[in-house]
Amino acid sequence: MCTGKCSKVIAISLYVLAGVSIICNIIAFFPDWSTKYAKLDREENGARITDEVKYMGGVIGGGIMCLIPAIHIHLTSSNGCCANRCGMFLSIGFAAAGVVGALYSLATSALGLSNGPVCLFTETPTSVPGWGRPFLNNNGSYLGNSDLWTKCIEPEGVVEFNLGLFATLLVVASLELVLCGIQIVNGLFGCICGTCGGREVR
Repeated sequence: MCTGKCSKVIAISLYVLAGVSIICNIIAFFPDWSTKYAKLDREENGARITDEVKYMGGVIGGGIMCLIPAIHIHLTSSNGCCANRCGMFLSIGFAAAGVVGALYSLATSALGLSNGPVCLFTETPTSVPGWGRPFLNNNGSYLGNSDLWTKCIEPEGVVEFNLGLFATLLVVASLELVLCGIQIVNGLFGCICGTCGGREVR
C-alpha cells in the first residue's frame, strides 16, 4: 500500500475514534443520565463527578490532540499541496502529538477504572451515607467483584456507567496510539520514498 493511501486510512480511522472519545467523555459528566450531579459539582456542593472525567482525557487527549493530526494526515494523503515529502515529514510531528494525546487519554481512563466512581455510599450497613470514592484504595479489585458495586447508592448504576465509558475510552486511546505510531513509521517512509500520489511536489 502506498504511504498516501495508508495515511488516508489512518486519518479516517482517527476521525471516528476522536469523535467516540469526545462523546464518551461528555456523556461521563451525566451519571444516571442526569444533569443534576454536574450542576451540584459545579456549585461546589462537594464532588459529584469523578475526577478523571474532569481531567478531560477523552476531549483533550483522545479528541482534539488526535483530531488535529488526523486533519493534517488526511491532507497529506490527498493529491493536493500537502501530498509531498515535506507533508509526510510534518505528519510525523503531528502523529507524535497524537501519541501524546492518546497516552493522556489512556492514563486518565486507566486511573478512572482503577479508582472507581464518585458516589453516595455507606462503609457499613449502619453508617451514615456520604459522598466519596469507595473503591479508591483497592487497586481496581472491585472490577472483578460486582457484589461490591452495590455499595454505591446514588447515582443509580454509576459503577457500570463509569466502567463502560472508561473502558471504551481505554480501548479508543489504545487504538489511537497504535494508529499514530503507524503513521510515524508511514511518514518516515513517505518522507524518504514519496506518497505514490502521481505527480509529487518535492
